[in-house]
Amino acid sequence: MGDIVRLNVPFRRPAKMSGQAALVTTFATQRRHRDDVFWMKENAELLNVLETTGSLPKPDALAVHLAFYEDIENRLGFFPQYYRFLLSICLDLEDLGIGGAKGEKLVHWVMTEGLAEAELSDLQRAEARRLCLRRGVDPLPHDVGLNDRLRGFARRSATFAMPNKKAAYELTHIVFYLSEYGRRDPGLDEVFLDSLFFAGTLAFLDMNLDLLSEICIALRFAGATPPDIWERWIRDQAARFRINSVDAAAGPDDYHSFLMANWHLALAGQGGFSLAVPEGPLAFRHVPSGQGPLRELSECMYGLGDRRSADWLVMKAAIHDKLSSEARSVLALAEAATDRFDAFFAGFARTGLARLGGDRS
Repeated sequence: MGDIVRLNVPFRRPAKMSGQAALVTTFATQRRHRDDVFWMKENAELLNVLETTGSLPKPDALAVHLAFYEDIENRLGFFPQYYRFLLSICLDLEDLGIGGAKGEKLVHWVMTEGLAEAELSDLQRAEARRLCLRRGVDPLPHDVGLNDRLRGFARRSATFAMPNKKAAYELTHIVFYLSEYGRRDPGLDEVFLDSLFFAGTLAFLDMNLDLLSEICIALRFAGATPPDIWERWIRDQAARFRINSVDAAAGPDDYHSFLMANWHLALAGQGGFSLAVPEGPLAFRHVPSGQGPLRELSECMYGLGDRRSADWLVMKAAIHDKLSSEARSVLALAEAATDRFDAFFAGFARTGLARLGGDRS
């Protein structure tokens, strides 16, 4: 958990641009086939990161996407189930400077076809609305309560004091859409912020780089300052990535954690995307510095049964000798990171449900 090194001189533009261009080429041509839905997912994520950080690659770097862009109407017409990926790629390519204006026509088609109305999830509806509004079209003009429903979900802070990665990722994306990726004030109140800090505390205890990076990004989009301890750890972990050349795209890797950690660094003014990127097929590997104590802490708390307390000061003494020294060290950092730790722990302890399990003494 070393100190953050704050550079007084920004990364040199030519080196940064070269790395971004290599990433664009790698994701577009080397990792997956363009007919693979995961190709759309990966490229949508990379282009979104570049667009939201204002990181404009050289115009010729986008040339690898020209054939896809030229055919995007046909793809959208035949694969409407992937319209959010396709819209995202199209709009980001245009805003990054590929040269073209198909996005407006596409969002009108999406609205006419009612694709957003076919979504079951409020989160997906919010993403569809955010995408279409980038070209001035609201695909859900009659759904005036969508943002209120999203805020209602996010303001139930108890949800985020317990391990639930799916809910935590949905929370970060709610902030992304409400803030238009940092372009407007999402107007989060303290209860909403509690949810982000609770989810971040769990991600830190789990040493989940991907999720913690997203939470810190969401906090910055909300105008809040993430804990220095969290950001220091993200920076340390970002330095532990290795980008390796491979003979071909070799199954799942840590590309998403790489994107999220470097996205956070870029937004925090700490560089980002500074690793050299070789040509050809690549694998992104993260070598973690250790395992988080979340499972160990959860098992310890569960074992206490009715002896659990929502009072952190009481439980801190009770569990001290039951945890490994490594777990105690990370737990101490989690406590020091935020003044919301006591409130987080009150929910994490789940004392209100203990009586359902009977007497475990």
